[in-house]
Amino acid sequence: MVPAAEEAQIAKLLSKYKHANVTKKEVIDVIANYRSLQYQLQKFVFNDGSSKDLFNLQGTIPVVYKNNTYYIPICIWLMDTHPVNAPFCYVKPTQNMQIKVSMYVDHNGRIYLPYLHDWQPNSSDLLSLIQVMIVTFGEHPPVYSKPKEQVTPYPTSCKQFHEAFMPQPGGTQNAATGPGNSYLPYPTSAASAFPPYPPTASSSFSGYPPYPAANSAVGASSTSGAVTFPPYMNFSSVPGYNSGYNSSNPSTTGTITEEHIKASLVSAVEDKLRRRVQEKVNQCQAEIEALNRTKQELVEGSAKIDAIILRLQREEMELEKNINILRDKEQELEKNLESLENSEVIDPDEAVTTTAPLYKQLLNAYAEEAATEDAIYYLGEALRGGVIDLETFLKHVRHLSRKQFMLRAIMQKCRQKAGLAG
Repeated sequence: MVPAAEEAQIAKLLSKYKHANVTKKEVIDVIANYRSLQYQLQKFVFNDGSSKDLFNLQGTIPVVYKNNTYYIPICIWLMDTHPVNAPFCYVKPTQNMQIKVSMYVDHNGRIYLPYLHDWQPNSSDLLSLIQVMIVTFGEHPPVYSKPKEQVTPYPTSCKQFHEAFMPQPGGTQNAATGPGNSYLPYPTSAASAFPPYPPTASSSFSGYPPYPAANSAVGASSTSGAVTFPPYMNFSSVPGYNSGYNSSNPSTTGTITEEHIKASLVSAVEDKLRRRVQEKVNQCQAEIEALNRTKQELVEGSAKIDAIILRLQREEMELEKNINILRDKEQELEKNLESLENSEVIDPDEAVTTTAPLYKQLLNAYAEEAATEDAIYYLGEALRGGVIDLETFLKHVRHLSRKQFMLRAIMQKCRQKAGLAG
């Protein structure tokens, strides 16, 4: 559970967010499960140069990789429209870490996940996002430790090599008692039992004796004070030194030449360049994979656009066809109107013709019966208006009623003969 004071602080930082309550609930769920994540309000700079104060969660999340748990530093920026828009996620490597570019992390540390790409405001949340990160980073770690290179300066001359590795004259400590000194000093007395040897032809320096036999002993005389020398150190065992010296080669004299130093430097430079080239190759491969995914999306989008264009073209052709049909109908109507305007006056009695005398008799009886109905109606109106008296009204109504009865009987008879419905 998150303390009430901390919830109030989170609500205060999210006060300017459009969906503050939903965002606050998601943040509290994340902090309750991952206490290593800290929240704060910081300025975020977008790609176009604009900036905005946004809420972010940064810290480490536990990732299990090959049965070992590693803590990966991340930073999650929440947009002010969260959860409508997906958050921005980054890997924040420490000084001893380096970003491992992959299909999920670019060289700037930006995290790309299918969960972010398919972000749904109603179903996606921060806690699920972090869990997806843990699973994904368990299979594809986003960072790796920088290699700890041993800083051992390579000598650039024979003089520097002897100053770094050979015992120097003038020492005052004994090999058994001197702290941190594993070599005996050279004698300082002029009465040394070993005078300087003449320089050899294969050596670039003089004043040091050649490589002695392996059974040379270290000792001192109590009478003369002369000191014997220890055997020279085995250069192939010096840490960090990689030379081409071979003691079995009779052409060498046990000394380190410029060629040996040069070969060692070339080998070190090759290793370093090989590592950097491999890192560059990995980065380029990840970028190529990202570009291939973008290309695939563009190709799919292009196919959809082509299908939409074809459908629009078909609809355009159908529309043009319908327009042509309407124009033909319009021209036909105009011709019919012109022909009607130029034709003679039509007699209403001759406008309708029948195909048989029986139908003509039915039509005439119907028209006469309708006229009789109208005549009775207007006689009633005249009586009501006082135009005619009651006796005149009754006289004409009796006559018209008989006539109407006969006409209806004729119509009924004609319909029966014609086989029409009653």
